[in-house]
Amino acid sequence: MLGLALGGFFDGILLHQILQWHHLLSLVPGSGDLRMQVIWDGWFHALMYLVAALGLWGLWRAHGRGQAGSGRQLLGGVLLGFSAWQAADIVIFHWLMGMHRVRLDTPSPLAWDLGWFAAFGLVPLLAAMAVMRRPAVGGATPLSALVLLTLGAAGAGAWNLQPSGQGLTTVAFRPGLSQQEVMGAIVAADARLVWSDAAMGVVVVSAEPGRRWQLYRHGALMVSGAGAVAACFGWSRT
Repeated sequence: MLGLALGGFFDGILLHQILQWHHLLSLVPGSGDLRMQVIWDGWFHALMYLVAALGLWGLWRAHGRGQAGSGRQLLGGVLLGFSAWQAADIVIFHWLMGMHRVRLDTPSPLAWDLGWFAAFGLVPLLAAMAVMRRPAVGGATPLSALVLLTLGAAGAGAWNLQPSGQGLTTVAFRPGLSQQEVMGAIVAADARLVWSDAAMGVVVVSAEPGRRWQLYRHGALMVSGAGAVAACFGWSRT
């Protein structure tokens, strides 16, 4: 379960946010609104959080009973779950359901799907087989491994809360606001519109850092560069 969650986070963070090659619903008809794409990406990450939490809970219970196994078994299981996620994502979401592909802006999406699966599906699978074939050394998984997992997650979250320092600000407004209301919010924050999607649900503006928070008073749900509320949204690019 930890491997499945890490595989989902790896895809979502790298492909949805950093590289922005696709979103969860990129190829689903009627989902062209960028705000809807971001929301469903968020629900996907929330599901991965739940899977990771269940995995950690199960690992903690096994540790308490002295049945957690060796660190080698833990590593092998994580690699196996990571590989299983890539296989499920490619086969189910890419090929059967047609929700997205690894990369959309290419004339050969199948080649990218196969290359991605080879690099991040088959290689972890072979590594898992190699690790789990070796004889286990030691007893239960040491408590330090659980502590390191927790500290790693907390450190990543703390880093994620830092403002990105971008010159432009990306803003997602709540559904139902008219274009006139969105423009009124931009004017109230003394900002300048740089880009917007067709419905003006997501806009990019140029605004002074000290005035970005005012957008929340006029219907904004997320404002990049405004600190903790925006979280990883503050690092996204348009």
